[in-house]
Amino acid sequence: MERTMCFPLLLLICSLSAAQLQTQTDNEIHGKQTESQGREATKTSNQQQICPPDIHAVLRDMSVLLAEQTVEIRHLWRENEVLAAKLREQEVQKPEVDKLKQQLKDQSSLISAQAAELINMNARTNITESQVEALKRTDEVKRVAFSASLLASGSGTIGPFNTFVPLVFKYIVTNIGNAYCPTTGLFTAPVRGAYHFEFYLTGNGGASHGSGALLVRNGEQIFVAYESQTGHNPSSANGATLLLEVGDVVFLRLWANTNIFDNEPHQSTFSGFLLFPM
Repeated sequence: MERTMCFPLLLLICSLSAAQLQTQTDNEIHGKQTESQGREATKTSNQQQICPPDIHAVLRDMSVLLAEQTVEIRHLWRENEVLAAKLREQEVQKPEVDKLKQQLKDQSSLISAQAAELINMNARTNITESQVEALKRTDEVKRVAFSASLLASGSGTIGPFNTFVPLVFKYIVTNIGNAYCPTTGLFTAPVRGAYHFEFYLTGNGGASHGSGALLVRNGEQIFVAYESQTGHNPSSANGATLLLEVGDVVFLRLWANTNIFDNEPHQSTFSGFLLFPM
């Protein structure tokens, strides 16, 4: 019975001891927390006493920076207003600018057209000048005429020879167009056309030799003039109209075993001229 009563008492004592121990432990923890909070409060108080000067400096710096940014913003705002005014001015002037651009474009097109027309006119002018020059040359070429006698001076007889010999009429009376050459005795046609030639011959009289010559075109014998008599001076003449191409050659050839006489009165002659071109 006593043992039974002691056991609950022992349990009560243990419970009271545990409660007391827990209370003491809580008080210690609370005390430590209070002490820690006190130290933190003291530290915070000290920091609060130290921080205010740094915050004022930062605020001053921020104020200065804010003022500078305010000035910069105002400056940018004024520039923006100026640009906006210019933009509005450009927008107002844009129709006029577009009109001027169109006028410039139209003027450029007109100038280009006028330049092309000027080039065409120059080309036509050059062609016209060339045609005028060609017509002048053609007109000059159309003026062809010559007349020459056998000897350049004095009197004398050519021939006889036992073969046909070309005759060179050296005394030039007329040589318009320079188609006749007094060095070779050849007439060269400068243009295609109809030409008329005449030749008159005088010889020394005699029974053994007459007086005669052939009109020749490019080696082809065309007409002949011949006369023979025993006394005085035999004379003969002939002529022909020939269609000549450019470069065709006409000359007189002495008949074989004949002679031709010429003197100061120029009795033996060779003449020709262009009737008309074709």
